[in-house]
Amino acid sequence: MKHGRSMFVCVIGMTVALFALLHMGSAQALSVSSTRLQVLIGNTVMLGVNDASGRVNAKSSNTDIATVSYEDGVARITGRAAGKVTVSFRDGLNTRTVAVTVTSVAPGNFTLLAWSNLGMHCYDGNGYSVFSILPPFSTLNAQLVDRSTGMLVASGVTMTYQSTPDTRGSINTISSTKTNFWQYVKILFGMAPPADVGLLGYPVASNSPAPMAYNAKYNWFEAVGIPMTNVDDANARNDYPMVRVVAKNSTGQVLATTRVVLPVSDMMDCHNCHASNTDGNAAQNRARPAAGWVFDPDPLSDWKKNILRLHDEKQAGKPAFAAALKAKGYPDGLYGSAMAGKPVLCPACHVSNVYRIDAGVQTGMEGLSPMTEAIHRSHANQTDPGNGMTLDHINDRSACYLCHPGSVTKCLRGAMAGSDHQCQDCHGRMSHVGRPSRKGWLDLPNCQACHHDGKRELVGVDSQGRPLSWGDGHFATSPDVPTAGARLYRFSDGHGGLKCPACHGSTHAESPSREDNDNVQNIAIQGYAGPVLECAACHASMPNTVNGGPHGMHPTGSQWFKRHGEVSRSAAARTGCAYCHGKDFRGSPLSRVKVPRSIGSHSYAAGQAVGCYECHNGPTSGSRKSGA
Repeated sequence: MKHGRSMFVCVIGMTVALFALLHMGSAQALSVSSTRLQVLIGNTVMLGVNDASGRVNAKSSNTDIATVSYEDGVARITGRAAGKVTVSFRDGLNTRTVAVTVTSVAPGNFTLLAWSNLGMHCYDGNGYSVFSILPPFSTLNAQLVDRSTGMLVASGVTMTYQSTPDTRGSINTISSTKTNFWQYVKILFGMAPPADVGLLGYPVASNSPAPMAYNAKYNWFEAVGIPMTNVDDANARNDYPMVRVVAKNSTGQVLATTRVVLPVSDMMDCHNCHASNTDGNAAQNRARPAAGWVFDPDPLSDWKKNILRLHDEKQAGKPAFAAALKAKGYPDGLYGSAMAGKPVLCPACHVSNVYRIDAGVQTGMEGLSPMTEAIHRSHANQTDPGNGMTLDHINDRSACYLCHPGSVTKCLRGAMAGSDHQCQDCHGRMSHVGRPSRKGWLDLPNCQACHHDGKRELVGVDSQGRPLSWGDGHFATSPDVPTAGARLYRFSDGHGGLKCPACHGSTHAESPSREDNDNVQNIAIQGYAGPVLECAACHASMPNTVNGGPHGMHPTGSQWFKRHGEVSRSAAARTGCAYCHGKDFRGSPLSRVKVPRSIGSHSYAAGQAVGCYECHNGPTSGSRKSGA
């Protein structure tokens, strides 16, 4: 375990260095990773200070309550006594301030929100003997809310994760007996973590609690690269294993717990076209190597070996390919290397941004196409063996699921899944994804492409596969996360500094999900599945605000019901009301209640939109309908 931890420290150091390089030369203005912090008395919270122009001066408005120090892009704020202060950071051009509340943490009302950073992590299953695209590498994030202040807790707490039974009683406490990853990890990745320990030192979720670390840059707790598999302890397939996350204070008292899915699938599966066969299917035969099908008795090794044989044939004689073989130690070609006992790591030659973003490791070689481009561009004009359409055809709903987890795993399971949606609606066609100008894992769909001006678009991309752009920013992802030019949902901030997935769920598993395990956390927090909407989930008392809630919302419940009349008398306020309640004030999808509830004397069924006309004769009517 010491070896695993030393690797963790080493790679985290690489991550910090990488982020520093990414920000060098940036023309952006001074920024801080959070504008509101809660610090415990006697504890220190680290805060990222980015894009500074020259020297940075850090100052606390009251050093008796909190002190601040700054060095190399990191500020350290230490709580001294209970109270509130303002910490300011000034460079040669700008000043940024952070509101700091210093308090003590004792068992009481806390809400713990945890999520997988991806809606589905993929890994090579038991197929690491031939080639690998991804290791088992699940990532868990968590944020703790103090309901007495409504603020995030960043210090004075420990966070752990461990396996727990899911809604069907399935539990997964070991991985080393379910994959050959650890047999080949040294050859493939140049590391030798102990069995059941991942590449960054985090162990598989087991019956023993494992610690998470606090990441000041993103203001969350994290466990990066947990080596989960999709086979449970009863040797049954389960792509949605659950973990229990526990937050404790410095004396070991439990502050909050939650249960959350760490989804994982081995269905990066190319057998539909690349498996050895004698069927005579024309589309499949186009993928047959000139040297013939391998016909390996192991189905998983079979299609992988066919791919390496075909890759060698297609790239033979190309200088860049020859240079890559020499540089990466595959002198006998990819197929020959695998047959000699040295499996191939695909990202060793082809850049994969997921390694850079999630592990802080640069992959690939100059002169070779990135992984996303290499795979999608080369396959866009191939034929789907099941229906005869090209994989690039807008109507081929199965194109993506031929290789990505779908036909069995069905990873697209969230609120946006259904008969009226397909992958291309958000990502564009396969040729768009494989375009050289498109950066894999960075140029991804964003929320505002479909959610804007009180509307919901069914297709969020233009004819070139680029996200639609609107002026409305109510549902916009944060700019420049995790790097300049990117707007990734999973790194974006929302209400109170919570990350978007904390309330809305992971990508492809947006709340409510059709997978029961995904809904466990939100049901426990607010009593029903769906995004976290109830103010009481994170606030001990109802906030007194008109538009300070998530996405500019007002509170819901009896307090707002008593107050909404005085607010709606203003024409300007009614303009804001129309955003969710519709221009005719008869309700819209944004004002639908998620569960049956009573507002005043009127009862609403789940899914019913709230408007003015249930109780009034319109938005400007001061009188109430009879009986309302």
